[in-house]
Amino acid sequence: MRIKVMKFGGTSVATPELRLLAARKVVIAKERGFSPVVVVSAIGRKGAPYATDTLLSMLADVDPLVPPEPREMDLMLCCGEIMSTCVFAQTLKSLGHPASAMTGGQAGLVTDSTFGKARILEVLPDDILKVLNRGRIPVVCGFQGRSKASEDAVYGEITTLGRGGSDTTACALGAALGAEAVEIYTNVDGVKTADPAFVPEAPTLRSMTYDEVAEIAHQGGKVLHPRAAEIAMKFSIPLWVKCTQTEEQGTQVEGRGERPGRDVTAITHTGKMVYLQFDAPFGADRPQIEAKVFQLMAENDLNLFLLNVRREGFAFALPRKQLSLLKEILDGLVIPIEDEKGRVVTQVVHASADGGETESPSPAWRGRAGDGAGNPASGPRTYMLQIGLAGSSEVRAQERMLKGAERFGEIRKCVAALTENCMVVSIVAHAGLSSPGVYLRVMECLHRGSIQVIQTSDSRWSISLLVTEADAPRAVRLLHGEFGLAGVTSG
Repeated sequence: MRIKVMKFGGTSVATPELRLLAARKVVIAKERGFSPVVVVSAIGRKGAPYATDTLLSMLADVDPLVPPEPREMDLMLCCGEIMSTCVFAQTLKSLGHPASAMTGGQAGLVTDSTFGKARILEVLPDDILKVLNRGRIPVVCGFQGRSKASEDAVYGEITTLGRGGSDTTACALGAALGAEAVEIYTNVDGVKTADPAFVPEAPTLRSMTYDEVAEIAHQGGKVLHPRAAEIAMKFSIPLWVKCTQTEEQGTQVEGRGERPGRDVTAITHTGKMVYLQFDAPFGADRPQIEAKVFQLMAENDLNLFLLNVRREGFAFALPRKQLSLLKEILDGLVIPIEDEKGRVVTQVVHASADGGETESPSPAWRGRAGDGAGNPASGPRTYMLQIGLAGSSEVRAQERMLKGAERFGEIRKCVAALTENCMVVSIVAHAGLSSPGVYLRVMECLHRGSIQVIQTSDSRWSISLLVTEADAPRAVRLLHGEFGLAGVTSG
């Protein structure tokens, strides 16, 4: 059986006309001897009645003061894909081809129990194969699965895989079914060298490696989800990215040894970011402060980018949508340090706006710490964090609580400089990064364009640069031109 998995995104099934175009591609695949397995996303984008964001808003708007529980959110969000699947199956039937709509759980996608961002544990494809053996086309809900059965959920809970999860569904099914190919259909004709919104003339890459597409996905490229790229690479799934509305060949993703490499593949960018820089005379206390901050970030699932740790302090970027949560966690945070006798302070204290105090457990810091100049400690001391130059009511409440409280010892205030409205621009490459002078070339290009680089980082496959949101489109265009990507169409 020659199985081909074909995934259609929300924009590809947004209207009856588009659904008909997509369905005809499935029919053509069947007529060419394939056994198609279809994966679909929810119909349309935000504002459309059954789009994921619309369904989420319906639930959240019931009472803004009562946030929905993750389990009910997943139940609600799965409705979008279920409706889309049933409509698409009916569209195939209207063309004379029997089809069966299936939820992610019915298709055998078993996940962990993390609502909202579940990970696939295994795929049990028996039921899909039964549908195929009956001569019908399985149409599977993307973005969802069912949790592994347990005492609390005998039949498994409905879970969602997080944004872009339909791509992950398609690649996971492709791996489990031994598919001859997985085709991801979008509203563009393949993977481009840059976002067409920033570089309208950006050409389509006709072929690329798994490493390249995975790095582009991780660095903000929206054509394919990072998890899907990782699955495709792990199982060497023959992968294509194509356009629903055209007959273009799209982009073929293949192994690194299949073709020669290129110096630079693409220029990508992320969404809106903020940047925090903690500079204070921490001295030998810095590791303790960092550990507490990073512990709280991890406990609250905050994503950190461009992390920079140095003697004078530390800094990181994170998505702007997470800024309010970060302020709630860190703004006004009080971190006591052990006294000169090495006694361990085991409470981190938060003052409430009404002047009261709350305490929460913190790690027991052991060993002597120095003062701000790196000298041995001379007594108990306490650090208080402030996010941004303008102190909040939380910070003022903390200051009132700390003032004159002898048990806190010396009070050291750490104000984190906050830079909002940033974006990360990345040069995705491989061979090019090993060439001497490539970093200099990047920085000189942006310097000529009067673009300030706030922070940088690099990996085996990319160089990332934090710039202001206003400068990001121009930075992408300048780097795209600097590395001659306008003429690149293949390896």
